Amino acid sequence: MEPRQFCSQSRVLIVAGKGGVGKTIVSAAVAKMAADAGLRCLIVEVEGKSGLGRLFGRPDSLTYEEVVLAGNGTGRGTVAARTLTPDDALMEYLVDHGMRRISKRLVSTGTLDVVATAVPGIKDILVLGKVKQLERAAAASAPGSADLLVVDAPAAGHAVQFLASARGLLDAVGVGPISAQAADVVELLSDPSRCQVMLVTLPEETPVNEVVETGFRLEDQAGVKLAPLVVNGVYPRLELAGEPAELAAASGVALDDEAARRLGRAAEFRRRRQALQAGQIARLAQSLPLPQLELPFLFTTDLGPAEVDTLAAALRSAVESLEAVPAA
Repeated sequence: MEPRQFCSQSRVLIVAGKGGVGKTIVSAAVAKMAADAGLRCLIVEVEGKSGLGRLFGRPDSLTYEEVVLAGNGTGRGTVAARTLTPDDALMEYLVDHGMRRISKRLVSTGTLDVVATAVPGIKDILVLGKVKQLERAAAASAPGSADLLVVDAPAAGHAVQFLASARGLLDAVGVGPISAQAADVVELLSDPSRCQVMLVTLPEETPVNEVVETGFRLEDQAGVKLAPLVVNGVYPRLELAGEPAELAAASGVALDDEAARRLGRAAEFRRRRQALQAGQIARLAQSLPLPQLELPFLFTTDLGPAEVDTLAAALRSAVESLEAVPAA
């Protein structure tokens, strides 16, 4: 499948996964792949602490206002980003409806927190309602709108609650603006041409267990379509046939006994690690039958533009190995 086709299957791609599996850098890699394919991509961050800016070599903190992370910002091939908070979304909603003065008082007095306690899910609906607004602008090809919205979702446990909140509110509130907003969000989430969820995991037992559970819960409780899932942090496969001393000798390198022992231990670790990952990847394929996109383990803790480029290239190769979806 061509990367451009992959990135055009839905206008909103929600990236979710257990904390620590790398969903934020995967969001960045998806956005960079989309930009490289000639699309304009907007990353929407909803927790306020993702470090997205740093991944693109820009200031770390994002604001409610859109900022350009890569490209010229005026057209295709651009990655932009913004953060969405319930307070800002509520203020914008009230201002748009002629209630600027009351909006500031609601936020400054903490009234939103009181309402959130009384109406569970209202904060999530405010954020998702803004995502819906951005998606509608994209559908209408409004000036400055994105071709693809990548939502860096909360960690897996909260992600289910985040995406299922609209259905819960729709059941609880029968009429009024909250009900209408919830209905619009449910409509967005349940339409695969508008929204899909990409799950991210590591090839390890606990993350695999959690992503399988999350996948089924999202389908059942939120009614979303799952995109191909990303298996992040896969060790590049090395064929380590033979003992290190023998292999070194065949290459014209002489090893002393201590060096040979250390290399032997390293080779055994790599073999075990590869076997462990292969087993978990196979178990994941059996438990959650979705196409898998593998991304390599990055042997660094300093993640920046170079690492985003590396993962975007790996993601592009993985996408190109997928079967193309026939045109409707």
